[in-house]
Amino acid sequence: MIQVNRRNSFSRIITLCAAFLLTFSSSLFAQIDASTGDADAGKALFKTNCAACHKLYKPMTGPALYGVVEKYEQDFEWLGKWIRNSQELIATGDPRAVKVYEENGKKVMNAFEGLSDADISNILAYTQTEVVAPLPPPPGEIGETVPGGVSNEIILAILGFVLLLLVAVLYIVNNTLKRFAQAQGIEVQEEETRKPLWKAFVENQFLVLVSVIFLLLGSAYFAYGWMSQVGVDQGYAPVQPIHYSHRIHAGENAIDCKYCHSSARVSKHSGIPSLNICMNCHKSIGEVAAETQAEGVNEYGVDYNKEIQKLYAAVGWDEATQAYTGETKPVEWIRIHNLPDFAYFNHSQHVSVAGVECQTCHGPVEEMEIMYQYSPLTMGWCINCHRETNVKVEGNAYYEKIHEQLSKKYGVENLTAAQMGGLECGKCHY
Repeated sequence: MIQVNRRNSFSRIITLCAAFLLTFSSSLFAQIDASTGDADAGKALFKTNCAACHKLYKPMTGPALYGVVEKYEQDFEWLGKWIRNSQELIATGDPRAVKVYEENGKKVMNAFEGLSDADISNILAYTQTEVVAPLPPPPGEIGETVPGGVSNEIILAILGFVLLLLVAVLYIVNNTLKRFAQAQGIEVQEEETRKPLWKAFVENQFLVLVSVIFLLLGSAYFAYGWMSQVGVDQGYAPVQPIHYSHRIHAGENAIDCKYCHSSARVSKHSGIPSLNICMNCHKSIGEVAAETQAEGVNEYGVDYNKEIQKLYAAVGWDEATQAYTGETKPVEWIRIHNLPDFAYFNHSQHVSVAGVECQTCHGPVEEMEIMYQYSPLTMGWCINCHRETNVKVEGNAYYEKIHEQLSKKYGVENLTAAQMGGLECGKCHY
């Protein structure tokens, strides 16, 4: 008969339990306490779990969370229950929970039961972050005094005065030398009198004829060049009533062009996006860099937060109540790309059928802080594109027969838009 040493088995069980408790004691016995939380770690957790509905210093879908610890008298146990499952706490009839629920329009808060006590402590520590004062403007701008120095305008005035002083000194020195030469009886030789250059030029008939011909040809060349630029607005970058940074939206946030300009896929015009499209995101994004407004000012001197406020004023959005007031203002956008009325261009034909990227015509939009006309949009520019661009005919039954015939005619495998009739006047002109 096999005997089992129960004493040794019991000791092993005790040892394993002790090791388990020592390993997980920090998580088992941890308590929610904002004073022991890490605000930096809480900031990351806040952005991941809370920022969709809350801001620190302004109301959004939910109330502002700055100072929430003091507001609820540092009742960390209650705050933990509310954050993990507010609806469950409300269902128990907790008076404070019911009051908060009703004060905020009975909006249902998401449950965050996966957050540990340490996570909640970190988030609450972050909600106690004080507002950072705006940074002072950078020194050195015209008219401003650099600390410990003088303004740029004073420096320019000093340089101008020094230049005038040098001219005056040279003039005085020249006169002094002449008087000294006269006093010593030194004869100052004057330049020999000769025929003026203009008179010699007029008397030379051949030179006059050649000059006139060159003058006429040069004038005609520059006049033709100037007239060729009429209506060509390449580089045109007007100041819009509300600043919109394509660099931030299409570049940093990688928003697809056709999310805002959706009609470019199905219509002749790309269309001006409705402000409702802007509000899809900016209901939640009411400011840039909430901790310091100075970060919202870029190198162009644009305060993004003020531009967002212009958007809110245009659509009638009240941040405090998170609702539309109904008082709207039209935004008079300035058109940048504008073809003549006699020129026909269809966005859907190029975007959806030809698969032309937006950047082909509009340039690196994702890098533009201020939108400008990248391409000349001239007739020669369009024709050159038609001559160089192959038509995508693969898998399109419409092109099968005509592609076969034109390929034999031109002796090529791939047909350009020009070979498909892209240079016919009637294709682009009414």
